[in-house]
Amino acid sequence: MSKPDTNVINLRPDAATIAPDRPCWAVYEHWVINEKGRKLRPGVYWHSFKRAAADQDDAEGDTGDRPITDEWISSPVTVVARTTNSDDGSEGRLLRLVTEGGIKEWIIAMEVFGGSGEDARRALFGMGVIIALKKRGTFMEYLLDQHPAEVFATTSRPGWHESGAFVLPGRTIGSANVRYQASNKAQVLFSRRGELALWQSEVAAKCAGNPVLTLAIGCSLAGPLLSLVGVLGGGVHLVGDSSSGKSLAQLIGSSVWGDPGVFAASWDMTKGGLEIEASSRNDTILPLDEIKRADPKRVQEMAYSLANGQGKGTMTREREGRAKLSWRLLTLSSGERSLSEHAAISGNAAHAGAELRMVDVNAGTRTHRAFDELHGLEGADFHRQLTVAVGAHHGHLGPAFVEKLLESDDRAGLLEDFAGVRASFVEDNAQAGRVADRFAVIALAGEMAIAYGLLPWVPGTALADCRLLYGEWLSRVGSGNAEDRQILAGILDFIDRHGSSRFSDVDDQTPDTKVFNRAGYWELVGTNRLYLFNKPALIEAAHGYGLSRIIKALESANVLARRDNERKTKNYRLPGGGQARLYVIDPDIMDREGGGA
Repeated sequence: MSKPDTNVINLRPDAATIAPDRPCWAVYEHWVINEKGRKLRPGVYWHSFKRAAADQDDAEGDTGDRPITDEWISSPVTVVARTTNSDDGSEGRLLRLVTEGGIKEWIIAMEVFGGSGEDARRALFGMGVIIALKKRGTFMEYLLDQHPAEVFATTSRPGWHESGAFVLPGRTIGSANVRYQASNKAQVLFSRRGELALWQSEVAAKCAGNPVLTLAIGCSLAGPLLSLVGVLGGGVHLVGDSSSGKSLAQLIGSSVWGDPGVFAASWDMTKGGLEIEASSRNDTILPLDEIKRADPKRVQEMAYSLANGQGKGTMTREREGRAKLSWRLLTLSSGERSLSEHAAISGNAAHAGAELRMVDVNAGTRTHRAFDELHGLEGADFHRQLTVAVGAHHGHLGPAFVEKLLESDDRAGLLEDFAGVRASFVEDNAQAGRVADRFAVIALAGEMAIAYGLLPWVPGTALADCRLLYGEWLSRVGSGNAEDRQILAGILDFIDRHGSSRFSDVDDQTPDTKVFNRAGYWELVGTNRLYLFNKPALIEAAHGYGLSRIIKALESANVLARRDNERKTKNYRLPGGGQARLYVIDPDIMDREGGGA
């Protein structure tokens, strides 16, 4: 059967009678009546003539009416536009589906036409499209025959698109010609339920006075701002005992973008799985519950990866490079232990860089554990009411925030606003400055939402709460370089654990045969005990750092108590004979410098 150029007809509800230019394709979203008076149900049709009658007419030279056919192919599926994927340049077609469940959109990749198309048809059936079983090939031919003039851009990553639009599954903010292109079985993360006004009154209003909860909301709203103000990714880690309220903070943060029960994730996954979860929440937030479920050997590496926003490169079976996953977001983590404490379970030394990328926040020893203000409720009732509320109302605040952000169209002003907020966070080194950047962008997001009328808080609330939590963090870790603090803490811990077993009095001329695996000696100066480390023990104590870096930290803290001229060591005569150059450390000075933090 010859099929000429496509003639797709989309009819409005009031168009009841049709006269298609046969042969042609046509799509009807409502019942219609053909030229013979026959009613046709909604769907895709191939309008043609009966072949046998046509052949007979041609043979007899009859120019009268020819018998017609109206083949129903499927329920209404209209090819709206061509699509080009901004991620890899691949093409597709944007389909409008009219199903019993409502009108839907779906993008079919052109590559499926290189095969049987079975997977694509299965996906369409899953969305409610009905395709005549004996017309499956005809249906694919219909799709391939369509040549719409309009071209849309697509992307498989949510968040900011190169066009300036903000793309979410099922919704694009800021452009009518950009769409999110999901895989067939992608989980629906960004969903909406209930009302924004009820979320504001039942959730946000009760978060006022609770820095941990306002921080969670600010983290969620800060995701779209990161690239606009030039702040790198990272996260905050809520630390507190079990059932302290940490998980509620994560549910509230998740409710900004979707269903908390679906949007929140867990540390219990591989690094590759974590990359997929982060990429699927790009420019928003990644909530990760219970760090104790993470692999202690990999948790610091995973923290680095989340902050750096770049996945690991992989190869296809054809040994071609597969595109790396990437993302920009903040992580809202929680656990009963800090990141470094969890990593220590496996015997790994804590990395200062990882701790800076996932900053600890006290969510366990506040006025009411994780909370500061219960708004006249008992702790259990407060927790229960908010949990129920975020389940009933969610997914509204994040998109509404982006809409307001695009309406204002003031990126230069945004940089000025960030600079103003950032100036109120005091820091004395570049590392603390990076943490200050994170708290500042969270504060900025909260204050912007207040100004937009999206959060029912007093102006200044978000900034004050972020400054409070940042100040708490700064008072815990102290000032100065994070690696220096970690080195000093490692050496102090080594002294605490081995001071009596691997060291002995350097002035006791009787060799101490009870000391095995000697780390050095100690020397009493007045009432102060100095520890004389040999080189291997010093490197062991500051595990993960080289000798030159260790010496730099010791000199910065001014804890090398004795040395010979310009040397870093002092020469000692040893009990039993012989001599050695040893590093003389005063642990009292080290403790005052923050090594015991």
